[in-house]
Amino acid sequence: MGSMSTPLLQGFAPVADDDARLLILGSFPSVQSLAVRQYYGNPRNAFWPIAGELFGFDAAMPYENRLTALQSRGVALWDVLHKCRRAGSSDAEFDAHSLVVNDFRRFFASHRSIDRVCFNGRVAQRLFEKLVDIEAPVSYQLLPSSSPARAMPAGQKLAAWRRTVMTPADAAAPRGEPPRSAR
Repeated sequence: MGSMSTPLLQGFAPVADDDARLLILGSFPSVQSLAVRQYYGNPRNAFWPIAGELFGFDAAMPYENRLTALQSRGVALWDVLHKCRRAGSSDAEFDAHSLVVNDFRRFFASHRSIDRVCFNGRVAQRLFEKLVDIEAPVSYQLLPSSSPARAMPAGQKLAAWRRTVMTPADAAAPRGEPPRSAR
């Protein structure tokens, strides 16, 4: 498929408040996410079940409530790419000539409390390292992708996210609703 026949897609604004400490960065929303205008809108994506388990909220509650729950725990969401052309949802299908990155210089300047960035998958990490030229006082860590295309047992994916995302302060922070496993 030629790049001119594929529409230029636009991603979402960041979900972050002034107290965000952790930024979870994906590459770019899937076709399903773009259609429903929600981060991780594909019901087969493991992001919301993992986030609900880690941060103590019901992953089935309305989208806006899930975003609020993440923000109350100091978690921000965004993607590396602001605009791109892509055939389907596969990150392998990006048109390299159409990639426009988000403005991370402005984002980090206005969200100074963020001290950790976790990449939701290797593609997000590679895109960031290749396309974003910024020095920010943050640590960078790689998570296994929550995408259904990333074949890994759910429990193993959750354990990897728990090891990487959760800090002692996160574990001690007050929680909202208990994780499903505790109900």
